[in-house]
Amino acid sequence: MTRQAALAEGFRYAKELTTRYLDGIGEDERAQQFDVLPNHPAWCLGHCALTMHRVAGILDGEGLPGSDFIEGGTPAGGGDAERYATESVAFDSEPSSDAGGYPTLARGREIFEAACERIALAIENASDADLEREIPWGPARTPVVLRLLLHRVLFHNGHHTGQITDTRRAMKLERVLK
Repeated sequence: MTRQAALAEGFRYAKELTTRYLDGIGEDERAQQFDVLPNHPAWCLGHCALTMHRVAGILDGEGLPGSDFIEGGTPAGGGDAERYATESVAFDSEPSSDAGGYPTLARGREIFEAACERIALAIENASDADLEREIPWGPARTPVVLRLLLHRVLFHNGHHTGQITDTRRAMKLERVLK
């Protein structure tokens, strides 16, 4: 198995690992916030999808899909039932409890799953030289090797899946892993 295939497989598997934690969360609860928890499921899905699309764009040269994202918005909203506003799920944005500013949970899941598939395909089509390229990333524009950034983005998805898990606990939902 090539490293491209292994990395792509990781994103496809992460899709399954993350989305199973959405079971039991209703549309009315997708933007529910709790005092000690920083984010909610709608925000987590959009934030991870935006991050994966940004990295996939480095590899495939394509922009964000207009069907899934509205460029702009504010750190607290601007999306709708079908699309995320980029600024509402970007780094340092403040999740809003106004569910109307986010896609439905079903649509958010579709957007997240499409981002997982896009980044997987972009990785599969990447050359070894592409993966070893150093690119600027993050607010400080710190140079990072793309191959390592891909691992970081996988970890990032897991981090936010943990936040969805915490939200499930606060909602008193059944455990996913038994």
